[in-house]
Amino acid sequence: MDIDEIYMKQVLRLARKGLGMTSPNPAVGALIVKNGQIIGSGYHKKAGAPHAEIQALSQAGEAAKDSTLYVNLEPCNHYGRTPPCTKAIVESGIRRVVVGIADPNPQVAGGGCAFLRSQGIAVKGDILAQECTRLNEAYLTYVTAGRPFVILKGALTLDGWMATRTGNSKWISNERSRKFVHTLRKRVDAIMVGVETVIVDNPLLTPYLLKTPTPNPVRVVVDTHLRIPLGSKVFNSGTSALTIIAAGSKVSTEKKNRIEELGARVITCRMKGGRIDLAGLLGKLAKMSISSVLVEGGATLFDTFVREGLVDKFYLFFAPKILGGDDGVPFTRGPGCDIIKNCLSLTITTVKRFGDDVMIEAYPQR
Repeated sequence: MDIDEIYMKQVLRLARKGLGMTSPNPAVGALIVKNGQIIGSGYHKKAGAPHAEIQALSQAGEAAKDSTLYVNLEPCNHYGRTPPCTKAIVESGIRRVVVGIADPNPQVAGGGCAFLRSQGIAVKGDILAQECTRLNEAYLTYVTAGRPFVILKGALTLDGWMATRTGNSKWISNERSRKFVHTLRKRVDAIMVGVETVIVDNPLLTPYLLKTPTPNPVRVVVDTHLRIPLGSKVFNSGTSALTIIAAGSKVSTEKKNRIEELGARVITCRMKGGRIDLAGLLGKLAKMSISSVLVEGGATLFDTFVREGLVDKFYLFFAPKILGGDDGVPFTRGPGCDIIKNCLSLTITTVKRFGDDVMIEAYPQR
């Protein structure tokens, strides 16, 4: 590992501090190094706040002249909520900029690095590119695909069941696994479940296990016919979390009005095969600046997401339990593949133990 990679590792550690706080902006960290010494550092704390580069420059002051700036994502070159970082970089007298990856956002799209080079600044790119991409996978999907990054989370017994035949699933996974899931909740913009999950489990859908104050993600319930009980915790939780009900067009106006009186929002979605068109729903969520969604159940919703190729990442928790029988709630509900070669293949990137539970992080092979 060369010196640029060593400093980029530190930049990534800084950037991770902003995860869950910066959306729809990316998580960005920055270091300014001169004569082997770090003279400035910063990270983007939330949308609208000063960018990482500006914080680092402010800390370095006049010493930034003839130094090297390290940043995990290409500096912006446009006016948004804040002025362009490239202008401040040039004015500071920085001599060299080391970038993790280019920013595919059409407002940036290589323009930041090109502008810096045009001003006589040496620019080096693609440093720890895979790690930089992974850090901002939600943002990158959001700006290139025009939809949120979709994470599917499931807790299963070793024989593949998510619940008993009565719908009981508390608790398949242990407390350590569940706390990690709440960390995932903290990092995403929205949590999505099907209405059956609300009816059976009545979840709160907030990161309530975390002791530190954290913004609540938007709660999205996919409910074609507005079957959701009005007494559900997603309406009466005493939190600031917004609840969105994704419904079909042929629903009771009275029920819709009563739901909205509870502070929730009902959005009408187009249908596909008698169900909510999930691709269309994701498009609607993207227009609300939702760049990441954690899908937590149930089996029917999982099946549709997997079948339509809308899952970007899986977190699967396996508990050392055998449910037995053939009548439990499966991971996905619906017709499966007829031959093995048609299965969805995954690339496993992480296997981690939480006590006796085993968590697998994996990405679809596309």
